[in-house]
Amino acid sequence: MQPSAPLRRVATLAVTALAVVAAVAITPHSTDASAAQGMTPVAADKLAQSLTPRLHGQQAGSYYDRAAKKLVVTVTTTEAATKVRKAGAVPRKVRYANKTLDATLATLNAGKAIPGTAWAHDVRANKILVTADRTVTGKKQNQLNTMLKPLGDTVQLERTDSELKLHVRGGEKIANPGDANAEQQVTVYCTTGFNVRRAGKPDAFLFSGHCGNLPDKRWYLPGRISDPQPLARVPAGTAGVSFPENDYAIAEYDNDTDHPSEISDGTEITAARDAVLNEAVTVYGAFSSRGEGTVTAVNATVNYPEGQVTGLIKTNVCVQEGDSGAPLYSGSDAIGMLSGAESPVDCDDGTTNSYFQPVVEALNAYGATVGWTTD
Repeated sequence: MQPSAPLRRVATLAVTALAVVAAVAITPHSTDASAAQGMTPVAADKLAQSLTPRLHGQQAGSYYDRAAKKLVVTVTTTEAATKVRKAGAVPRKVRYANKTLDATLATLNAGKAIPGTAWAHDVRANKILVTADRTVTGKKQNQLNTMLKPLGDTVQLERTDSELKLHVRGGEKIANPGDANAEQQVTVYCTTGFNVRRAGKPDAFLFSGHCGNLPDKRWYLPGRISDPQPLARVPAGTAGVSFPENDYAIAEYDNDTDHPSEISDGTEITAARDAVLNEAVTVYGAFSSRGEGTVTAVNATVNYPEGQVTGLIKTNVCVQEGDSGAPLYSGSDAIGMLSGAESPVDCDDGTTNSYFQPVVEALNAYGATVGWTTD
């Protein structure tokens, strides 16, 4: 791992280039329009969950149409399309059902992880979108080609000139002393995710697992690493960290610093939920500050040199190194914490990919909650 001023690059991942398939135009049905008018992302997600068992596997996911404020459900049969219309959503005919695409995902996840690659179900393209960065060349490229060939048209390859990195720094910059046994001890920066509470345990904050996995479990406010008491500590052993496979950790507050259920931009967090495909989201990173974008995929897999992480949220929000752990939220709802993103970062070209650990999974693992009234 190479240090980079003013922060340490904790991990590097390469990303592959894809040929983007144009989305099929959505044709609204007059019988659905009035029922779906004004639907919120949360309402759309609830409707999607209620439809899933009724479609008997004849679908391939759904997404929220922000412009029309409607739920769009991809289906493989006329029978399923009829059920979707009657429920007040918009059906869209596709080739592959979830069963086929889930099998493709399972095959990719079970194969040998190739650092510099990532993949996720692209609902609108009705394919598994595989991304490979500029480090995927030579032997690694041959390995990837061999892996993808049997999967045929269920996968789509995308290449990028950047690299995917774990972004080590909800939304406050925190500092770690680094590895005292390293040849050169370098301060590492990450970002706090969400403040949480647990019954009978100290208040804490969630952030990324690769940050919590550092040898030194103490985290400080910037410029205060020499203080005798840290801001927070990650519990010893494996109890406080899940990485790789997942990418979340918890750090318990070690002093009386105020820690409301808020983000640095003043947003109050009152609840937590799963991401909704194509919904608008916000990220607040310690280095990139406030950024906005959309959810472009869920259940994404990223292959870091440190190991494979699955079940991630993919967005197009631009982030910076040092933002790892940064909170992903929509309105007052907590959604995820930053795992990694493409680097070097070019926030002007609009093609960035960033990946987030779902917050609900982390909350459940620690028996924690968000959202409380400041005492």
